[in-house]
Amino acid sequence: MKPKQINRVPQQQSGGFHDTESQKEFEPALLPLKFDVLKQRFFSVSKWQSYCGEGFASFKIYDSQGNETERVPQKGDFMRIDIPGPGDPEAKGYDWVEVTDICFQEDNFSESILMTCTPSRNPQDKKNRHIAHFYSSRATSSFMIARTPTHLKAAVYGRNESPNFKAGFIDIIRNLMVAVGGIMGLSKIQWKKLSDGFLDFE
Repeated sequence: MKPKQINRVPQQQSGGFHDTESQKEFEPALLPLKFDVLKQRFFSVSKWQSYCGEGFASFKIYDSQGNETERVPQKGDFMRIDIPGPGDPEAKGYDWVEVTDICFQEDNFSESILMTCTPSRNPQDKKNRHIAHFYSSRATSSFMIARTPTHLKAAVYGRNESPNFKAGFIDIIRNLMVAVGGIMGLSKIQWKKLSDGFLDFE
């Protein structure tokens, strides 16, 4: 099985990958309103956990200086991820990614928003330059929402997922366990909760 070729999603070169997608059909008259709600959910990163239920990671957005913010994510911001279970002591228990790309695309029939993140250092720790994430710096996660004339779509595309070995011994063990679990499909199950939750308007 090969990864899908999606515009602006990084090419798969090595390690694990996943294509996690959810779609829901709506009456054409309802689609613009539903997509507005979907956009609000997509950009409310700190509320992502609420769409997924218990046991899902929590997310917060920080600006380029490491200050927590509630605004719409921007390129150069950081996302702090609190995964249930043991964390990376270097990162004070959190994993971090940087928002490296936000892309808006629209034509007469469709519209999409794509936000790509890569593992990063902890922006609040100015002394430590190590990647504070269980995946290496080559990995990417691309979050996308889209509308067509009949459907709404939410997706997460993971590329080049391999463990982060540039850490202390205990952190390497933890990174290896979490990364292997992700590569084996556990993270896809989590991301599927998010993509399904984005489209749950009941």
